[in-house]
Amino acid sequence: MKSGLEHVREMQAMPPQAGMHALLGIAIGATGAGTCSVTAVPDSRFYNHQGRIHGGFLATVIDTALGLAVQTVLPAKAGYGTVELKVNYVRKLDAAVEQVTCTGTVLHAGRTMLTAEAKVVGVDGKLYAHGSGTFLVYPK
Repeated sequence: MKSGLEHVREMQAMPPQAGMHALLGIAIGATGAGTCSVTAVPDSRFYNHQGRIHGGFLATVIDTALGLAVQTVLPAKAGYGTVELKVNYVRKLDAAVEQVTCTGTVLHAGRTMLTAEAKVVGVDGKLYAHGSGTFLVYPK
């Protein structure tokens, strides 16, 4: 049986399959057991009324990196879902930052619950947001 890490690496080699990935320009980067990085492009299509990137963009990027990191420690076809997501925004993000990288890391991998944390860093080396999440493994 294929591992979750193998599954994530297969997804990495293909064009984005998930609609949100394609919409937000999310690409899977470095992966390993319990960790996964994704990149995303914060362009002006995702601005809020204040002329900066909407917080939902960063929340989605964080949730994606966290979920993919969780997938790397599960069997390939295991179901899981986010049951809690916490995001801290530490500075404004706009399209001048051409790309962000978010790295998710599993902190605890239990039989039915997992926790993970993530950091979003721009190409300028600055931290833009960080977060954590709790994930439930769905029964088969």
